[in-house]
Amino acid sequence: MLGTAFLLLNGLLILLLLWTTRTRKKNEPPLDKGFIPWLGHALEFGKDAAKFLARMKDKHGDIFTVRVAGLYVTVLLDPNSFHNVLNDETNCFDFTRIRGQVIKRTFNLQLPFDNPTSERKWMEEHFQGLSLERLNSSMSAHLTSVMLNSPERFNSSEWKEDGLFELCYSLLFRAGYLTLFERKDNVAAVYEEFRRFDDLLTKLARRSLKREEKNVVTTSQERLWNLLSLRCLNKEPEPNSWQQSYTEFLQNQGVEADMQKKAQLLQLWTTQCNAGPAAFWVLGFLLTHPEAMEAVKSEIRRLPSLQDTSLQRHPWNPLEAMSTPVFDSVLSETLRLTAAVMINREVVQDKILRMANGKEYHLRRGDRMCLFPFLSPQMDPQIHKEPEVLNTQTLQLKSFILV
Repeated sequence: MLGTAFLLLNGLLILLLLWTTRTRKKNEPPLDKGFIPWLGHALEFGKDAAKFLARMKDKHGDIFTVRVAGLYVTVLLDPNSFHNVLNDETNCFDFTRIRGQVIKRTFNLQLPFDNPTSERKWMEEHFQGLSLERLNSSMSAHLTSVMLNSPERFNSSEWKEDGLFELCYSLLFRAGYLTLFERKDNVAAVYEEFRRFDDLLTKLARRSLKREEKNVVTTSQERLWNLLSLRCLNKEPEPNSWQQSYTEFLQNQGVEADMQKKAQLLQLWTTQCNAGPAAFWVLGFLLTHPEAMEAVKSEIRRLPSLQDTSLQRHPWNPLEAMSTPVFDSVLSETLRLTAAVMINREVVQDKILRMANGKEYHLRRGDRMCLFPFLSPQMDPQIHKEPEVLNTQTLQLKSFILV
């Protein structure tokens, strides 16, 4: 009996190995499966993706396929070839299913529409043209209000010491929340719950939460759903408000009421999760690079709206926003050094990918495609002389031109 069970077990293991064994075929990218069956490079990839992919690039070049927890992921690191994936017209690369899986896993949200075209069209109505100008003007007013009006629990005659990250995140989040959701009564509660949720979001997406962390995430999600729900308002939102428009969009798409409040949390995270951290890195680099700080301050002082010494707040001027090349350069350099975004697509049918150098590679249906701009071009030593250092020479040059 034991012998039969042992043989069956061995047979199953052999079948499993045969099913998960993959060899590189002609014209396919270099294949690196790792030493652990099925798991492959999942541990190293999850621990430090940038370090792992840099090692793979040194070993295989700008394109290669790795095994990660049963998935085969083809990584493309040649920025000159990115457009062949992002602008593919053959519909071989798809993000819809991956996006749906991530949203369901992290926000417990399942939207009935798979085609993002309608959602993109709605966004364009609010984040372009006159609508964008109104949002920018509102954001400027709310940011000024948040910065100048201290919370009631602080004594205006006393200094409060806080971390730079907390300061930036709090200011940008509160201003952004007031701009989009227009609700002053619960902004503090929303911010506190959002930070608890956001701190564990990466673990939630990777399914690596501990039991007590799962309880924290579940509690924060439920509180945020209630706080963001229209039913929690003492009055109806403005007819032309962003939140009211988004709610109407969801209703027209057939989204149920329970999913609507979950979708509000998704939009809150999408619009606010990066503003605070980005402001922290910008301010941090400026504080540690006095020459860059002085160049930015000199540029800002020359803006026409700041020539008026009165205390009257001027409306947001879109022309001024386009006349700050020094600050724009600081922001671009900061994002280059800190933004490590992975762009993922699913290969839905076999595809011949043509690289910028003329080489062609066959991609298999069912694999994942991953672009990682952080390594290249953002950290490419052939593009940036010292890729890990803030480049202040460009800032100084632009400052000289402005003078």
